[in-house]
Amino acid sequence: MTDTGQTVEAVFRIESARIIAGVARIVRDVGIAEEIAQDALVAALEQWPESGVPDNPGAWLMATAKHRAIDLVRRRETYARKLAEVGRTLADAPPPGPPADPDDIDDDLLRLIFTACHPVLSTRARIALTLRLLGGLTTQEIARAFLASEPAVAQRIVRAKRALAKAGVPFEVPYGPDRDARLSSVLEVIYLVFNEGYSATSGDDLVRPGLCEDALRLARVLQGLMPREPEVHGLAALLELQSSRIAARTGRDGEPVLLADQDRTRWNRMLILRGLDALTRAGRGPYSTQAAIAACHARAVRYEDTDWAMIAALYDRLIALAPSPVVALNRAVAVSMAHGPAAALELVDALKDEPALSGYHLLPSVRGDLLRRLGRPDEARAEFHRAAALTGNERERDLLLRRASADPS
Repeated sequence: MTDTGQTVEAVFRIESARIIAGVARIVRDVGIAEEIAQDALVAALEQWPESGVPDNPGAWLMATAKHRAIDLVRRRETYARKLAEVGRTLADAPPPGPPADPDDIDDDLLRLIFTACHPVLSTRARIALTLRLLGGLTTQEIARAFLASEPAVAQRIVRAKRALAKAGVPFEVPYGPDRDARLSSVLEVIYLVFNEGYSATSGDDLVRPGLCEDALRLARVLQGLMPREPEVHGLAALLELQSSRIAARTGRDGEPVLLADQDRTRWNRMLILRGLDALTRAGRGPYSTQAAIAACHARAVRYEDTDWAMIAALYDRLIALAPSPVVALNRAVAVSMAHGPAAALELVDALKDEPALSGYHLLPSVRGDLLRRLGRPDEARAEFHRAAALTGNERERDLLLRRASADPS
């Protein structure tokens, strides 16, 4: 590819979400908006090698896409009727005035985020569509990140666009009581994308940093668009703080490094500072509480300095806000560090019959650690073997098998 072609691709990757959002406001269909954005990309690939890269390439792509969108609208319906609906042409469009209602957010990108994460779609469809439209990832990149086939991901995205069109999902930011429910869906998608990158559920790599970076970028965008939403800042704080530890979570050969053994000089101080700053604007919701837990780890200079009593108390708050067996298991780990393994083992044993944890490898892994600390090495070894059989991640399996064979002394 020529230098100009590489420039076009790079600019489009950065600007594609805003272009799609701007066009979707005109055509009211995210699938058609993406097609028009791709048409603008093709036009740039054809024209820029001869005319040169414009001074503002993003604006050129946006203008080209919007002109094509308006042409499409004119072909579909009468010019006068559609202009009355759209409200203005691209050329003579005055800038929008400030919203009359402070709750009224006039931002195309925010509309696109809420549309891509609409609850009418399945969770997997929301994730794929969000990464495609907002993350700028190709279908191939999404498939590789989630270890899925490219045709399967492509079909998932196509079906998601059709589902939005069939359901008549409006291209808008929800207001009033609908906003909280819809915002929780948006936050969940970003959180799930990050988690899959932070602890890959399958494959040969423990961490997929690219997915973490995509999720963190989306969280920062949302933070800028919704600065008065405490849980948005809470999610951003959580992802900043978790991202700060990524480099230290694996060794030279990609093997997992447990929190107690991590070299904290490899933690990214800039991300920690960003996370702590975001935490000052967070609230007391589930993501904000998880961020506060992550902050306890970030503030500890050494593993031995960790305030486990505070972490256990924060898990008490989290389990009241968002009760789940996984949160209860994490709380048991904090209790084990604050109050000893015996107290924690009772909590873990109470979770053994939870259906949601029946195939969750961290349940026997945690139990194995507690049993080893209680001087019951044979039982611990069996638990680590069971955990290794349950995980789909090769790196975690190797670590668990090493722990099973390690000398308990």
